[in-house]
Amino acid sequence: MLKNKLTFISPIAVIGIIFIFSLTLIPSISPAPKDMPIAIVNEDLGAKLPNNTELNMGNTFSENIRSQAIPGQDSPIKWIEVNSLSEVQKGLDEKKYYAALVIPEDFSKNQASLQTAQPTSPEIQILVNQGMNPTAANMASQILNGMVDGINTNVRTQILEGFEVQGNTITTEQAALLVSPIIKKVINVNEIGTKSANGNAPVTMFQPLWMGSIAGAAIVFMSLRKTVFRTRKDKLIGVSIQTLVGAILALIAGFGLTFLANSMLGLEVPKLSDTGLFLSLTYFAFFLMISAVLMWLGIKGLPIFIIMLFFGAPLLAMPPEFLSPFYRNWIYSWLPMRQMIEGLRELFFFGTGFGWSHSVQMLTWIALGSFILLISSSFKKVKLDVIMETNSEV
Repeated sequence: MLKNKLTFISPIAVIGIIFIFSLTLIPSISPAPKDMPIAIVNEDLGAKLPNNTELNMGNTFSENIRSQAIPGQDSPIKWIEVNSLSEVQKGLDEKKYYAALVIPEDFSKNQASLQTAQPTSPEIQILVNQGMNPTAANMASQILNGMVDGINTNVRTQILEGFEVQGNTITTEQAALLVSPIIKKVINVNEIGTKSANGNAPVTMFQPLWMGSIAGAAIVFMSLRKTVFRTRKDKLIGVSIQTLVGAILALIAGFGLTFLANSMLGLEVPKLSDTGLFLSLTYFAFFLMISAVLMWLGIKGLPIFIIMLFFGAPLLAMPPEFLSPFYRNWIYSWLPMRQMIEGLRELFFFGTGFGWSHSVQMLTWIALGSFILLISSSFKKVKLDVIMETNSEV
């Protein structure tokens, strides 16, 4: 045993494997948001005070928020100024913002009324885009709620100091409103519902489809490798049959996984036929990609996709703004399975159907590029099977 080189190589191999798979845990350890896009809408019309001075607390509020970002330093929020509520609602549906802060047109008017005999609490709306990413949506909601709570404290202090300077007494109604001068109205947009694995249904469905793609491509490749091709034309026909088998497997896997998710896994699949078609396209793209690599590299190319699973799975559930620049630019952005997650989010939470969306376009290009590589493998230089067959006969 001591004379065997593998005995001395095994510690190095174990350390190497531990190191490689430890790298997959880095993105999920203490993730911190950076530049999360959040919209701010200021529709405040301002108010005229009894002393003829103009008050626009909406402008003051939005300026104070934007001034919290220190130039040259990382900020958890990237504030994006939007002109109207309808425009920000469109941006939320298009997955441009994780949340939005809306200051209504009567904000200053109601805040000024807090010092009168008939006070009305001003209101701020917090729109949380749950379907875009539940982790980022929860973080954005916490940050925005904390900001409004801080402003509430400042407004309460200012109003009480004003009463004290003027020597006025506070009515019971004013005292009740001063507990929380500004009302927070939190509205969840593109809601994830109660049967979506806390918004992670798309990520939950990824692993079985990915493993099914690997298994299907590997089995078809192994059966194809045992076939004797006498000419390149025969091999081209074999690759065409391989593609056809992949298309049949894609329909079985896509609609089968949709049925299992809706009936056995307890997930609420809003559009069964559209989801089945999308998952079928996804499986077919993955099948062709894996098959192309196997046809060029052989069975030794299979570990590539196992490693992609371990590196990709922890990243798919996380917002890109929570990742380091290395993982975000060099790993996350290149993951083909990311298109599956984004497409399923649109189907599950944004009410879209199976159409020519960005995800469908990208998966189609992946399938087309993989098919070209698969076809081109028929023309690579290999030892002729005819010679091997002739030698065996001799």
